Amino acid sequence: MPDPQARAAGSDWEPAEVAAVVADYFAMMADEFADRPYNKREHNRALQALTGRSAGSIEFKHQNISAVLSELGLPWLRGYKPRANYQEALVAEVGRHLPSAIWLQAVPADRPAPAIPVGDLFVPPPERHRKRASAPLERLVRKFDPAERDERNRTLGKAGEEFVVEVEERRLLGAGRRDLMSKVRWIARDDGDGAGFDIRSFEEDGRETLIEVKTTRGARTTPFYLTRNELAVAGERPEAWRIYRVFEFGEASRIFTLKPPLEEAISLTPSTWSASFSYPLLEAGQNDHRAAEH
Repeated sequence: MPDPQARAAGSDWEPAEVAAVVADYFAMMADEFADRPYNKREHNRALQALTGRSAGSIEFKHQNISAVLSELGLPWLRGYKPRANYQEALVAEVGRHLPSAIWLQAVPADRPAPAIPVGDLFVPPPERHRKRASAPLERLVRKFDPAERDERNRTLGKAGEEFVVEVEERRLLGAGRRDLMSKVRWIARDDGDGAGFDIRSFEEDGRETLIEVKTTRGARTTPFYLTRNELAVAGERPEAWRIYRVFEFGEASRIFTLKPPLEEAISLTPSTWSASFSYPLLEAGQNDHRAAEH
């Protein structure tokens, strides 16, 4: 560790300093999810003594770490709002800590959301942008693919669906439509996956809505997967089909909605291929040509 007394204001963070601040952040996260008391100011003061950095500089670095975790679709410490413009060394150091972060597996997927008015749960979707992530962050995202992790976390998915069922029932009850509230159905639970949507609900005027729930503990911009069947139903029933994107799931749960045409709001990129040992179906003339070649 460099001599704290020799640390000049605004100078680049040395590798040992980056390692110290990331280790400190992850220690607080472990305490947070184990419900152990900890004091952020004490942590900050300890890092000041260790590095010679100011309290504000250390807090900014903690916010940088929150930004990296947010990009990965992971929970981050409340009070350290994500701030970008972080150095590449910070991304690499976060990546070194992730495999041994026990608190990632300890996060309860069904932590209760606050009982706030339903209208306050809904926020606008994020705007599309062309900004590319840095190469180190792109590598880390590929390694800890947030969309794949959320998709495979069935407990998280079911908890998010249950949350949306409750939100829809509260919304309809608040609108004076108890009759419609009683008709809300959790299709994915009652009938199984495969319908192309998870929940059947209603608009206040009685029109049916088909809700596909996508849940993440990450930020509003965390990517997610859509299946071929979901896209098919979206195309067949565009007036009714909706995505409810539940993000920062837990104590700070919020929702934004998307409706077809989806291409106006999100970029759809094929991510998997179906492999088989049969030729694809071709036009009659092409089939005849292939037969002639053999």
